[in-house]
Amino acid sequence: MITGADLIALLPFLILGGAPVVVMLAIAVHRHHGLTLGLTAGFLTAAFLALPGVLSRLPRQATPLIAADSYAFFYTGLILLASLVVALLSYGHLEKRQVVREELYILLLLAALGAAVLAAASHFVSFFLGLEILSVSLYPLIAYERRSGRGAEAGIKYLILAAASASFLIFGMALVYSRYGTMEFSRIGGAFAAPGGAGIVAVAGLAMIVVGIGFKLGMAPFHMWTPDIFEGAPPPVAGFIATVSKGAMFALLLRYFSQVPITAPVLAIFTVIAIGSMFVGNLLALFQQNVKRILAYSSIAHLGYLLVAFLASGPLRPMAVTFYLTAYFVTTLGAFGVVTVLSGRVRDADELEDYRGLSRRSPWLTGVFTAMLLSLAGMPLTAGFIGKFYLVAAGAGSSLWLLVIVLLVNSTIGLFYYLRLIAVLFAAPPEAEAALPPAAPAVSPLGHLLLGVLLGLLLWLGILPAPLIDFIHLMIPAG
Repeated sequence: MITGADLIALLPFLILGGAPVVVMLAIAVHRHHGLTLGLTAGFLTAAFLALPGVLSRLPRQATPLIAADSYAFFYTGLILLASLVVALLSYGHLEKRQVVREELYILLLLAALGAAVLAAASHFVSFFLGLEILSVSLYPLIAYERRSGRGAEAGIKYLILAAASASFLIFGMALVYSRYGTMEFSRIGGAFAAPGGAGIVAVAGLAMIVVGIGFKLGMAPFHMWTPDIFEGAPPPVAGFIATVSKGAMFALLLRYFSQVPITAPVLAIFTVIAIGSMFVGNLLALFQQNVKRILAYSSIAHLGYLLVAFLASGPLRPMAVTFYLTAYFVTTLGAFGVVTVLSGRVRDADELEDYRGLSRRSPWLTGVFTAMLLSLAGMPLTAGFIGKFYLVAAGAGSSLWLLVIVLLVNSTIGLFYYLRLIAVLFAAPPEAEAALPPAAPAVSPLGHLLLGVLLGLLLWLGILPAPLIDFIHLMIPAG
């Protein structure tokens, strides 16, 4: 029976669960874009502000499905802040487009709810429910601009492939349940670790679960959907998928395998996936002419980097994964934020030629985008450098030398396409444009503010990472 204390512990999830209903009713009464954004931002902020108030009551197993602990609440806070940034970026983007605007925020709130449930899941049922709430919300978000042929195509592709991956996932869960008679992560871990606990049925089920998770994370060889979906989706939605969707799934992956032992076969499987993701992401990004596709392949590579720390052992493992994910959220949202504010009324600013000579038109946007790209490349004085340092330290501390070497090699490969994009920013514009006075892109004050905040966070985490590191140590259990 759920008590009042349990309800208080679940308050952020309850706020987030009620938000789409209230926003939907508000739209039915009075359709107004600014009001809808205000309600969305208000609910996301309220759910975030509720987190400190319930920390004193944690950890608490409020239901068998949700683990209300500091780990879940750290990632829930990260998801809420990222969703707030995406909502604010979406406002300026939708104002430019001739589309129905308000319903996007309902879908965004539902997707954030699914992601938060994933981060707190401690049971196969909540795992699957959170995943499906997230996925079903993403289908229309990807194809939200219905007049865009690429958007509709991307939405259909994601629908079909997500349904296929969900079938692998749920069948894998069924096999594990048939072997152990439980769906709780902790009890599965105990049974798996017992002598003779890892039977052929359990191993087959685990392999199918890894396939489903691999698809949602967009890791090789399950990455085929990623570049097409990123290219077809509106830029803020692509940023949401790259950060919130993948971050929530990785948080669940880390929780699940902190309770279920990583055996030698599992280690081998994830090692192959990590190496494949790093090489596939970086090598294919070298040949792209579309900025959103470059960022898509970059995200595949970064998930491969994260697996290096994920496969490590010891107290550095959760800290390295969490810090890198935080830095990745800031950097990727900043990169897609620049793409969003530069996109026009008809099409997205996603081709390399759209960025040629941007330094002449907008030194500010050029500086922000350059900083984000350098962070993705892992350059010093950025959050990406500190994050990659901890990944290497975690891998080296566990003697994962092959993965560490592959990570360093691929970081060098990644430099080429990041620097190529930076070179385009500072390249001379076409002769026809060079003869004209530079026209600065029309960016709203809200867009400038968001990019400024993300740039400040990027530099703060790169220059003074100690406060976040200490906070992660406090919130995320070691092991």
